[in-house]
Amino acid sequence: MTGGVVSSLGKGIIASSLARLLLSRGYRVTIQKFDPYINIDPGTLNPYEHGECYVTVDGHEADLDLGHYERFTNIQTTRANNVTTGRIYQSVIDKERRGDYLGKTVQIIPHITDEIKRNVKLLGNTGDYDFVITEIGGTVGDIESTPFLEAVRQLRWELGRNALCVHLTYVPYLKAAKELKTKPTQHSVKMLQQVGIQPDVLVLRTEKEIPPNMLRKVAQFCNVSPEAVTQSLDVPTIYQVPLMMHAQKLDEIVLEKMGVPYEGEPDLKRWNNFLDKLKSAEKVVRIGLVGKYVELQDAYKSINESLSHAATYCDRRLKLEYIHSEKLTNSNVDERLRGLDGVIIAPGFGQRGIEGKFVALKWCREHDIPTLGICLGMQCMVIEFARNVLGLPEANSTEMNPHTPDNVIDLMEEQKSVSNMGGTMRLGAYECVLLPDSKAAEAYGTTTVKERHRHRFEFNSDYRDRFEAAGMKCVGENPATHLVEVVELPDHRWFVGTQYHPEYSSTVLDPNPLFISFLNAAITYGAEQGHDDNN
Repeated sequence: MTGGVVSSLGKGIIASSLARLLLSRGYRVTIQKFDPYINIDPGTLNPYEHGECYVTVDGHEADLDLGHYERFTNIQTTRANNVTTGRIYQSVIDKERRGDYLGKTVQIIPHITDEIKRNVKLLGNTGDYDFVITEIGGTVGDIESTPFLEAVRQLRWELGRNALCVHLTYVPYLKAAKELKTKPTQHSVKMLQQVGIQPDVLVLRTEKEIPPNMLRKVAQFCNVSPEAVTQSLDVPTIYQVPLMMHAQKLDEIVLEKMGVPYEGEPDLKRWNNFLDKLKSAEKVVRIGLVGKYVELQDAYKSINESLSHAATYCDRRLKLEYIHSEKLTNSNVDERLRGLDGVIIAPGFGQRGIEGKFVALKWCREHDIPTLGICLGMQCMVIEFARNVLGLPEANSTEMNPHTPDNVIDLMEEQKSVSNMGGTMRLGAYECVLLPDSKAAEAYGTTTVKERHRHRFEFNSDYRDRFEAAGMKCVGENPATHLVEVVELPDHRWFVGTQYHPEYSSTVLDPNPLFISFLNAAITYGAEQGHDDNN
């Protein structure tokens, strides 16, 4: 899967939609993303640069597109599903240092391209999949994408009919001329042809429906068969894209061109059930998301989508209000939070905006509004409770104040000798044992869960007895290390904090139970408060 004209056209959504269709036909499918930037992974990237950092079950910090892959396919991804230029070059340099190249001059071709091809084929070589969809990040013409496109060119020749190129481009609509323009697509395909790749299928991203004669024109000028030129129109939700692409016969085109026999229609019953619920929901549930990156919604992409999944299964339309924690004060918190049905305190790092989270949590706790704290959000719950209930006014995390007299949140023991930033946190899925009578256990329907982590700091168990005596219960812990994973206020409607990230494991077909429980509590609270739930 390659892209042209402009970035952010939605290669990840088209790749995920094709995967969903092939899965619904009974094929075994996975998706991988190749990112051209030189960072080893997005773990050290500012969210303003690249949106959220997604974490796989095996502890790899990955591009946010992997979140889309998992939400669409219901398949867990791993380190092998996301590779950057940095990873490729690091691997080649490590081999050169070991002498693997026997003194040869190491070059872009063949050594870098061979390493790219090796990673492209890695998942396919396991024998676990019928199809591996590989998304090449960036756009055709980007200098940094050149080695990846050369590797794709070589693979097309090496694999023959077992490889196929889907190219996504943009067909803009010029309001002044009242016309759709195909020239950008033609230029994009020409650039792809110049590097030796002839696309087999075109997906034209557009805001206006492209007439048949224009589709034929694109096919003629781009050397693509007319039936293999499809269009991707704007739709109200990304989850309609698989249906739209099936209506364009994208799955059938791919199967026919690869010589794979098929019959009948894909089984999209559960997917359609979700969409039916999404469309039919009339009542609204209002959730406030308190964080410091709220002007950049991709920074909380997995949380946004998890809330949307949960709201849909609770027969509600989600109305998500973004509340900038840096601008939240004691004087405006009542105005900002009153009228909400529930509040999420977002994850993150660093001091900026932290005091606003404490303000929000104090208000939520005192007004008994359903509240979910995730990662740093959970740590803020602990700090706010220590300051305002335990009477420890200088309580803090050593991340924010290394000299705090009451380090209720402290650096994990194994993190104290860590100097490198990238890939060194507590990452990936870990087991958590929940107390049977806790709201978390009630939500999951079990006392043992496995969720994904991304943190360096933890609840300081030296304070555990004092917290529990005052009413904040530590209801979930890791069985191996006894690290506290979940805290609750049992005397509140729903006040839960998790050190882990439940949003990473929520999918369209299997929403995370904790979000369902949170949304149900929010709906009940909204009804009790008499909120106008039809607006």
